[in-house]
Amino acid sequence: MNHNTPVSPRPLRHLSDAQRRVLTAAQLRSHGISAAETTAQCRPGGPWQQILPGVFLLHPGPPTSEERLHAVLLYANRPPGAAPGGVPQQSEASAAAASLPPARRSAESQLPGGDAMITGLAALALHRFSSAPPLLSLDRIDVLVPRTRRLKSTGCARVLRSPSLPQSQQVTGVPVAPVPRALADAVAQLADAGAVRRLLTEAVRGGHCEPAAIVKELNAARLLNRPHVVDAVDSLLAEGRAIAEDRLYEMVREHGLPDPLWNIDLRLPGGPHLGGVDAYWPDQAVAVELDTRAPRQDEDALWSEYARKREHLERLGITVVHITPKKLRESVEQQAAVVRTALMASSDRDPAAYVVVLPR
Repeated sequence: MNHNTPVSPRPLRHLSDAQRRVLTAAQLRSHGISAAETTAQCRPGGPWQQILPGVFLLHPGPPTSEERLHAVLLYANRPPGAAPGGVPQQSEASAAAASLPPARRSAESQLPGGDAMITGLAALALHRFSSAPPLLSLDRIDVLVPRTRRLKSTGCARVLRSPSLPQSQQVTGVPVAPVPRALADAVAQLADAGAVRRLLTEAVRGGHCEPAAIVKELNAARLLNRPHVVDAVDSLLAEGRAIAEDRLYEMVREHGLPDPLWNIDLRLPGGPHLGGVDAYWPDQAVAVELDTRAPRQDEDALWSEYARKREHLERLGITVVHITPKKLRESVEQQAAVVRTALMASSDRDPAAYVVVLPR
């Protein structure tokens, strides 16, 4: 008998290579492998090994990174009634699975198939972050599950529970947390300020997500009280704003908009300061303001300040166009059209109040 693959009346060709090598107790049973044979194959020196409770590696050597990912997901997605140990136990769920037609049964034995998703540094490695460690170098793989799941961290699986799960993304066939959530889960485990800064910076420079989305997740995870995280976030926001400004310059240039005055402050003659804007067309009284607010504890106060400034400028006849970094990245042509429309509509409006323009 070839001990490296299960003896089964049902061929395993429908499974991927990793799925042929990593199976749960219930999957082995559905392929005709008895509990006694599984136990025998996993004895010391045997051809198989138990990699996680109820999850088996069907070869004797160390697991590959792909095998570890699949093992962690199989462990996290196992039915609540599944056996915690190495020996398969019959349950109502497995009995129901065995009664399914073969095509459906084989489809349900594959990944994904549950709520669990890879997060943390492993997810960032799958998202191709160069600043994340290689998968094989990680002692543990973080897996995100609903808060109601009664799973323990064990072996290479570190279980993170959450009351609300984000929508997972498929990366190389593996369900993975989106970058902002994966970053927050990774940062929660990191005390190295340099590592945190590198990860956050790459997320923005690499175009994975906007700073506001990252800060929102860090805030939700209550990580903004850690000094090294706050320092990294301050650098991140400055980096994100610089990138957004570059995209705004590029939008004006590439979409043929007239050149504005850049980064200026507005003031009433002999009166109060009205606030700064990122671009201003004085002849048309149109201003563009980049909305780079980050959701922190003081977001309400900051938004009130933004709203007051906008209302004041618009009472003076100045049209204010708010643009977010995300919109500049994902729909720049539409944003250019919004600005162009505002410029063209200026001739239909009453003249704006005279304001003093100062460099910011």
